[in-house]
Amino acid sequence: MNAESHRIGARLNELLVLAGLDPLASQTSERFGDYCSLLQRWNARVNLTAIRDEEGVLARHFVESIACARSLPPGIETLLDFGSGAGFPGIPISLCRPEIAVTLAESQGKKAAFLQEAVRVLGINAVVFSGRAETLPAQFDCVTLRAVDRMQEALEAAGRLVRTGGWLAPMTTGGELDKLKDSAGAVFEWERTMALPGLGDRIVVFGRKET
Repeated sequence: MNAESHRIGARLNELLVLAGLDPLASQTSERFGDYCSLLQRWNARVNLTAIRDEEGVLARHFVESIACARSLPPGIETLLDFGSGAGFPGIPISLCRPEIAVTLAESQGKKAAFLQEAVRVLGINAVVFSGRAETLPAQFDCVTLRAVDRMQEALEAAGRLVRTGGWLAPMTTGGELDKLKDSAGAVFEWERTMALPGLGDRIVVFGRKET
């Protein structure tokens, strides 16, 4: 047992309980500890995320991404994290839902290199696509987006990567919701909105592709 990973995982579970969420199993929480330690080491020399302190990473990135992972509709076998950055929410989804084959798409080379290392260290069921997500030749059961640049444009591109009957799941704010729905287009039927834990009006919304 890695004592540092155990400590970080225990703190993450405390934060999940404070947010009204069930804690993780100890083995999973310790893997999140490994992820947090790796993220902080890389963040010291590569700008992966503006939030650099451990508590901020756990409270803002991990808790929110775990909530998203647990809220995914049933039946998802393949998932694309569009513009994955430092791996949110794709890596937490892979840790919490190992039955889902996750693709982490990231066009910035240094961030893609971090994702490759995270996949290797954590041993998760994920692959990294180090290019622009919209050039992928495949479609997925679900596509997630969180804190990507030019979100409206990205959402339009992401929608084309969702198979018919699949899900588009942007993590956004209530104030942006209507604009994002317009960007995704009329082929999506928006079936569910879930509030995310933490500060601000953060939500994840689920749109099902009808055609």
